[in-house]
Amino acid sequence: MKILRFGLLLIHLAIIVLLLCNFLNAIITPKAFPYLNFLSLAFPVLMILNLILILIWLLLWKKRAIFFILLSLFLIRPSSTILNYNQPKKETANLKIITLNAHAGTFGRKNIEDFINKEDPDILFLQEAGAALNPYVLKKLKYKEISGIVFFYSKYPILESKEWLPKDNAHVKSYDTNINGKTYRFINIYLEPFYLNKSMVKPTEDQAVNEHKFKDLIKRMVPTFKAHQAQISAALKAIETSPYPIIMAGDFNSVPNSYEYYHLEKNLKDAFEIAGRGSATSFHDWKFPIRIDYIFASKEILPISYKVDRSSRLSDHFPVVATFKIK
Repeated sequence: MKILRFGLLLIHLAIIVLLLCNFLNAIITPKAFPYLNFLSLAFPVLMILNLILILIWLLLWKKRAIFFILLSLFLIRPSSTILNYNQPKKETANLKIITLNAHAGTFGRKNIEDFINKEDPDILFLQEAGAALNPYVLKKLKYKEISGIVFFYSKYPILESKEWLPKDNAHVKSYDTNINGKTYRFINIYLEPFYLNKSMVKPTEDQAVNEHKFKDLIKRMVPTFKAHQAQISAALKAIETSPYPIIMAGDFNSVPNSYEYYHLEKNLKDAFEIAGRGSATSFHDWKFPIRIDYIFASKEILPISYKVDRSSRLSDHFPVVATFKIK
């Protein structure tokens, strides 16, 4: 029994070290060491294992449970980017935002149009929106900017738009928009995808095939992590040079606690952390759901509510609906 407990202790220490190493993504770039970003993908599973082992130590009345609980306090904020339980805000919202990766409308363009028209947002961000020559029919969003695969719709006049990352497979586009006499910068962001499908990650009974798949995944993902670093630099330029308050939304193709997340959040705040309740996971096409869709805002903009709407399948992503109070 002692050997088993000692083995569990070593495993638990390794899990805690790996969880804490996620913080290094805020410092170390993918070009310097891209493999750290894999820890952000493993974070939810590692955190679940950590909690299970803490429970085991508590049931065994082991003092080491206190040690692991104290270390886990450092992991509360990273966990709150995925799962959160904020109290409802007392303030009244006056701006409604929706962001959705539309998957080119392959789940039904009319379903998307009906959902948006029913929700009646003030601002809509779309990624993988489909053909630019075929915009969506949205009743109340009379202002729009369509560029490549990212669309932007607004109830308010768009004063100026700019593409900060002229690439076909990634976009950072800003829209300076006048809302009741005050200008805000909205940024629609779509980082380069990994081009993975289920067959690439699904294990088989053949160990040799699994090893080949694993190596192929690493080869595919590492260059994308590095590409994201340059794309994040473009997004940061759009943020840091803005003379206006910012709301940024889109498909980051990155999970919380990654290099991408830490650097985009540096000058903004994650609306889910402030106003979210429940799970923030938004990509549901695989058995293990992940969060890759976000809405961030400047410090002076107050998030009132944040919801991942799972009521209808509009694409392989669920729409994210958030409300804010702006001055």
